[in-house]
Amino acid sequence: MFLCRIRTDAGTVPAVRLDDETLLDLSPLGGDDLVELLQTPDLEAKVAALAASAAGVRIPVASARFDVPVARPQKIVCVALNYVAHAEEGAQAVPTEPVIFFKPPSSLLPHGETVRCPARSERLDFEVELAVVIGRRSRDVAVADWRDAVLGYTVLNDMTARDLQLVAIEKNQPWDHSKGFDTFAPCGPYLVTADEIADPGSLDLSLTTDGVVRQSSNTRYMVFGVPELISVISAGITLEPGDIIATGTPSGIGKVDDGGTMVATVEGVGSLVNTAAYERATVGAPV
Repeated sequence: MFLCRIRTDAGTVPAVRLDDETLLDLSPLGGDDLVELLQTPDLEAKVAALAASAAGVRIPVASARFDVPVARPQKIVCVALNYVAHAEEGAQAVPTEPVIFFKPPSSLLPHGETVRCPARSERLDFEVELAVVIGRRSRDVAVADWRDAVLGYTVLNDMTARDLQLVAIEKNQPWDHSKGFDTFAPCGPYLVTADEIADPGSLDLSLTTDGVVRQSSNTRYMVFGVPELISVISAGITLEPGDIIATGTPSGIGKVDDGGTMVATVEGVGSLVNTAAYERATVGAPV
Protein backbone atom coordinates (compact mmCIF):
# COMPACT_ATOMS: atom_id res chain seq x y z
CA MET A 1 0.00 0.00 0.00
CA PHE A 2 0.96 3.60 -0.65
CA LEU A 3 -0.16 5.49 2.45
CA CYS A 4 0.02 9.19 3.18
CA ARG A 5 -1.18 11.90 5.53
CA ILE A 6 -3.27 14.68 4.03
CA ARG A 7 -3.95 18.10 5.57
CA THR A 8 -7.57 19.21 5.45
CA ASP A 9 -9.47 22.11 7.00
CA ALA A 10 -10.59 19.68 9.72
CA GLY A 11 -7.06 18.41 10.44
CA THR A 12 -4.70 15.76 9.10
CA VAL A 13 -6.24 12.52 7.83
CA PRO A 14 -4.67 9.22 6.76
CA ALA A 15 -5.16 8.17 3.15
CA VAL A 16 -4.22 5.42 0.72
CA ARG A 17 -3.45 5.80 -2.97
CA LEU A 18 -6.06 4.04 -5.10
CA ASP A 19 -4.40 5.04 -8.37
CA ASP A 20 -2.12 7.78 -9.70
CA GLU A 21 -4.91 10.35 -9.48
CA THR A 22 -6.99 9.31 -6.45
CA LEU A 23 -6.57 8.94 -2.71
CA LEU A 24 -9.02 7.36 -0.28
CA ASP A 25 -9.60 9.03 3.10
CA LEU A 26 -8.91 6.39 5.78
CA SER A 27 -10.00 8.43 8.80
CA PRO A 28 -12.96 6.04 9.46
CA LEU A 29 -10.34 3.37 10.22
CA GLY A 30 -8.29 5.33 12.75
CA GLY A 31 -6.22 8.39 13.55
CA ASP A 32 -3.59 10.11 11.43
CA ASP A 33 -0.61 8.04 12.62
CA LEU A 34 0.21 5.65 9.78
CA VAL A 35 2.53 3.58 11.96
CA GLU A 36 -0.34 2.84 14.32
CA LEU A 37 -2.83 2.41 11.48
CA LEU A 38 -0.71 -0.32 9.93
CA GLN A 39 -1.16 -2.37 13.10
CA THR A 40 -4.89 -2.64 12.36
CA PRO A 41 -5.94 -6.30 11.88
CA ASP A 42 -7.11 -7.10 8.33
CA LEU A 43 -6.30 -3.57 7.22
CA GLU A 44 -6.30 -4.35 3.49
CA ALA A 45 -9.75 -5.92 3.68
CA LYS A 46 -11.06 -2.95 5.64
CA VAL A 47 -9.59 -0.53 3.10
CA ALA A 48 -11.24 -2.45 0.27
CA ALA A 49 -14.58 -2.41 2.09
CA LEU A 50 -14.32 1.32 2.73
CA ALA A 51 -13.45 1.97 -0.91
CA ALA A 52 -16.55 0.08 -2.01
CA SER A 53 -18.88 1.79 0.44
CA ALA A 54 -20.76 5.07 0.25
CA ALA A 55 -18.64 6.30 3.19
CA GLY A 56 -15.46 6.17 1.13
CA VAL A 57 -14.32 9.75 0.50
CA ARG A 58 -12.01 10.33 -2.47
CA ILE A 59 -9.33 13.02 -2.54
CA PRO A 60 -7.74 14.05 -5.85
CA VAL A 61 -3.95 13.71 -5.70
CA ALA A 62 -3.55 16.91 -7.70
CA SER A 63 -5.25 19.02 -5.03
CA ALA A 64 -4.06 17.13 -1.94
CA ARG A 65 -1.99 18.97 0.67
CA PHE A 66 0.45 16.35 1.90
CA ASP A 67 1.85 16.15 5.41
CA VAL A 68 4.97 14.17 6.31
CA PRO A 69 4.18 10.44 6.18
CA VAL A 70 5.51 9.69 9.67
CA ALA A 71 3.64 11.71 12.28
CA ARG A 72 5.93 11.47 15.28
CA PRO A 73 9.37 9.91 14.71
CA GLN A 74 11.64 10.00 17.72
CA LYS A 75 14.75 10.23 15.56
CA ILE A 76 16.02 10.49 12.02
CA VAL A 77 19.21 8.46 11.64
CA CYS A 78 21.29 9.44 8.61
CA VAL A 79 24.20 7.74 6.89
CA ALA A 80 27.07 9.70 5.32
CA LEU A 81 29.37 8.60 2.50
CA ASN A 82 27.37 5.47 1.76
CA TYR A 83 28.03 5.47 -2.01
CA VAL A 84 31.57 5.05 -3.29
CA ALA A 85 31.21 7.71 -5.99
CA HIS A 86 29.83 10.20 -3.48
CA ALA A 87 32.79 9.63 -1.14
CA GLU A 88 35.18 10.06 -4.03
CA GLU A 89 33.58 13.31 -5.27
CA GLY A 90 34.19 14.79 -1.83
CA ALA A 91 37.76 13.46 -1.67
CA GLN A 92 36.75 11.29 1.28
CA ALA A 93 37.86 7.76 2.04
CA VAL A 94 35.22 5.08 1.53
CA PRO A 95 34.19 4.16 5.09
CA THR A 96 34.84 0.74 6.53
CA GLU A 97 31.81 1.05 8.79
CA PRO A 98 28.68 3.24 8.53
CA VAL A 99 29.16 6.93 9.32
CA ILE A 100 26.12 7.99 11.33
CA PHE A 101 24.62 11.39 12.16
CA PHE A 102 21.18 12.57 13.22
CA LYS A 103 18.60 15.10 12.09
CA PRO A 104 15.98 16.36 14.56
CA PRO A 105 12.31 15.58 13.84
CA SER A 106 11.77 19.35 13.65
CA SER A 107 13.66 19.31 10.33
CA LEU A 108 10.92 17.31 8.58
CA LEU A 109 9.05 18.99 5.73
CA PRO A 110 6.13 17.69 3.64
CA HIS A 111 6.04 17.08 -0.08
CA GLY A 112 5.14 20.27 -1.91
CA GLU A 113 6.49 22.67 0.71
CA THR A 114 9.49 25.03 0.61
CA VAL A 115 12.94 24.32 2.03
CA ARG A 116 14.19 27.52 3.67
CA CYS A 117 17.91 28.14 3.78
CA PRO A 118 18.76 30.19 6.89
CA ALA A 119 20.30 33.61 6.39
CA ARG A 120 23.63 32.50 7.82
CA SER A 121 24.17 30.13 4.87
CA GLU A 122 24.67 30.91 1.19
CA ARG A 123 24.74 27.37 -0.22
CA LEU A 124 21.86 24.93 0.03
CA ASP A 125 22.63 21.46 -1.35
CA PHE A 126 20.28 18.58 -2.22
CA GLU A 127 20.86 14.86 -1.50
CA VAL A 128 18.26 12.29 -2.62
CA GLU A 129 17.99 9.22 -0.37
CA LEU A 130 15.97 6.07 0.16
CA ALA A 131 14.57 6.22 3.69
CA VAL A 132 13.53 3.23 5.80
CA VAL A 133 10.67 3.56 8.29
CA ILE A 134 10.92 1.34 11.37
CA GLY A 135 7.82 -0.63 12.34
CA ARG A 136 8.64 -2.25 15.64
CA ARG A 137 10.81 -1.60 18.66
CA SER A 138 14.17 -3.09 17.68
CA ARG A 139 17.60 -3.42 19.20
CA ASP A 140 20.62 -5.56 18.32
CA VAL A 141 18.99 -6.77 15.11
CA ALA A 142 20.87 -9.52 13.30
CA VAL A 143 21.56 -8.85 9.63
CA ALA A 144 19.44 -11.85 8.68
CA ASP A 145 16.47 -10.46 10.64
CA TRP A 146 16.45 -6.94 9.18
CA ARG A 147 13.01 -7.31 7.57
CA ASP A 148 11.43 -7.78 10.99
CA ALA A 149 12.23 -4.15 11.81
CA VAL A 150 10.98 -2.55 8.58
CA LEU A 151 7.50 -1.06 8.22
CA GLY A 152 8.10 0.57 4.86
CA TYR A 153 9.97 3.12 2.80
CA THR A 154 9.78 6.75 1.78
CA VAL A 155 11.89 9.36 -0.01
CA LEU A 156 14.03 11.84 1.91
CA ASN A 157 16.05 14.79 0.60
CA ASP A 158 18.95 15.38 2.98
CA MET A 159 19.27 19.15 2.62
CA THR A 160 22.60 20.58 3.71
CA ALA A 161 23.96 24.07 4.35
CA ARG A 162 27.15 23.07 2.59
CA ASP A 163 29.17 26.17 3.38
CA LEU A 164 28.50 25.73 7.10
CA GLN A 165 29.32 22.03 6.90
CA LEU A 166 32.66 22.70 5.22
CA VAL A 167 33.61 25.25 7.90
CA ALA A 168 32.81 22.68 10.60
CA ILE A 169 34.83 20.00 8.81
CA GLU A 170 37.79 22.35 8.48
CA LYS A 171 37.65 23.01 12.22
CA ASN A 172 37.29 19.29 12.93
CA GLN A 173 33.92 19.95 14.58
CA PRO A 174 30.64 18.04 14.33
CA TRP A 175 28.56 19.19 11.35
CA ASP A 176 25.09 18.03 12.39
CA HIS A 177 24.00 21.67 12.70
CA SER A 178 24.40 22.22 8.96
CA LYS A 179 22.04 19.29 8.35
CA GLY A 180 19.46 19.93 11.04
CA PHE A 181 17.81 23.28 10.32
CA ASP A 182 14.04 23.50 10.12
CA THR A 183 12.77 22.20 6.72
CA PHE A 184 16.06 20.37 6.02
CA ALA A 185 14.47 16.90 5.86
CA PRO A 186 11.81 16.94 3.13
CA CYS A 187 10.12 13.55 3.29
CA GLY A 188 7.34 11.73 1.46
CA PRO A 189 4.92 11.90 -0.12
CA TYR A 190 4.11 8.27 0.67
CA LEU A 191 4.93 5.63 3.23
CA VAL A 192 5.19 2.57 0.98
CA THR A 193 4.66 -0.67 2.89
CA ALA A 194 7.53 -3.14 2.92
CA ASP A 195 5.66 -5.75 0.86
CA GLU A 196 5.67 -3.36 -2.12
CA ILE A 197 9.49 -3.34 -2.34
CA ALA A 198 11.02 -6.72 -3.06
CA ASP A 199 14.62 -5.54 -2.72
CA PRO A 200 15.58 -2.11 -1.36
CA GLY A 201 19.09 -2.84 -2.59
CA SER A 202 18.13 -2.58 -6.27
CA LEU A 203 16.24 0.68 -6.76
CA ASP A 204 17.00 3.51 -9.15
CA LEU A 205 17.12 6.94 -7.52
CA SER A 206 17.54 10.39 -9.01
CA LEU A 207 17.15 14.09 -8.38
CA THR A 208 16.42 16.92 -10.78
CA THR A 209 16.49 20.66 -10.26
CA ASP A 210 14.24 22.63 -12.60
CA GLY A 211 14.09 19.61 -14.89
CA VAL A 212 17.85 19.02 -15.12
CA VAL A 213 19.13 15.64 -13.86
CA ARG A 214 21.70 16.22 -11.13
CA GLN A 215 21.85 12.81 -9.44
CA SER A 216 21.20 9.38 -10.93
CA SER A 217 22.22 6.04 -9.45
CA ASN A 218 20.93 2.81 -7.92
CA THR A 219 20.84 1.61 -4.33
CA ARG A 220 22.93 -1.40 -5.36
CA TYR A 221 25.91 0.95 -5.16
CA MET A 222 25.46 1.60 -1.45
CA VAL A 223 28.53 0.69 0.55
CA PHE A 224 26.31 -0.69 3.32
CA GLY A 225 22.87 -2.00 2.37
CA VAL A 226 19.69 -1.74 4.38
CA PRO A 227 20.25 -5.04 6.28
CA GLU A 228 23.73 -3.98 7.45
CA LEU A 229 22.60 -0.46 8.34
CA ILE A 230 19.73 -1.68 10.51
CA SER A 231 22.02 -4.15 12.26
CA VAL A 232 24.80 -1.64 12.93
CA ILE A 233 22.52 1.23 13.99
CA SER A 234 20.45 -0.97 16.30
CA ALA A 235 23.58 -2.29 18.02
CA GLY A 236 23.17 -0.34 21.25
CA ILE A 237 20.53 2.12 19.95
CA THR A 238 16.90 1.16 20.27
CA LEU A 239 14.95 1.90 17.11
CA GLU A 240 11.36 2.87 17.85
CA PRO A 241 8.30 2.53 15.60
CA GLY A 242 8.25 5.50 13.24
CA ASP A 243 11.99 6.16 13.38
CA ILE A 244 13.50 6.97 9.99
CA ILE A 245 16.82 5.78 8.59
CA ALA A 246 18.10 7.83 5.63
CA THR A 247 20.45 5.49 3.80
CA GLY A 248 22.80 7.97 2.11
CA THR A 249 23.05 9.78 -1.20
CA PRO A 250 24.86 8.99 -4.46
CA SER A 251 27.23 11.29 -6.33
CA GLY A 252 26.07 14.47 -8.03
CA ILE A 253 25.25 16.56 -4.98
CA GLY A 254 25.12 20.26 -5.62
CA LYS A 255 23.50 23.61 -4.96
CA VAL A 256 19.86 24.37 -5.59
CA ASP A 257 19.24 27.98 -6.57
CA ASP A 258 16.83 30.35 -4.86
CA GLY A 259 13.38 29.50 -6.18
CA GLY A 260 14.54 26.22 -7.70
CA THR A 261 12.35 23.12 -7.76
CA MET A 262 13.78 19.75 -6.70
CA VAL A 263 12.25 16.40 -7.64
CA ALA A 264 13.75 13.51 -5.65
CA THR A 265 12.66 10.10 -6.96
CA VAL A 266 13.19 6.56 -5.72
CA GLU A 267 11.94 3.74 -7.94
CA GLY A 268 8.80 2.13 -6.58
CA VAL A 269 8.60 4.60 -3.69
CA GLY A 270 7.67 7.91 -5.26
CA SER A 271 8.73 11.41 -6.21
CA LEU A 272 9.21 14.10 -3.58
CA VAL A 273 8.86 17.66 -4.88
CA ASN A 274 10.04 20.75 -2.98
CA THR A 275 11.12 24.27 -3.82
CA ALA A 276 13.99 26.18 -2.23
CA ALA A 277 14.11 29.69 -0.79
CA TYR A 278 17.10 31.58 0.58
CA GLU A 279 16.60 33.96 3.47
CA ARG A 280 18.45 37.22 2.97
CA ALA A 281 21.64 37.35 5.01
CA THR A 282 21.43 39.30 8.23
CA VAL A 283 24.34 37.57 9.94
CA GLY A 284 27.39 36.03 8.36
CA ALA A 285 28.38 32.41 8.38
CA PRO A 286 30.74 31.46 11.20
CA VAL A 287 34.44 31.87 10.45
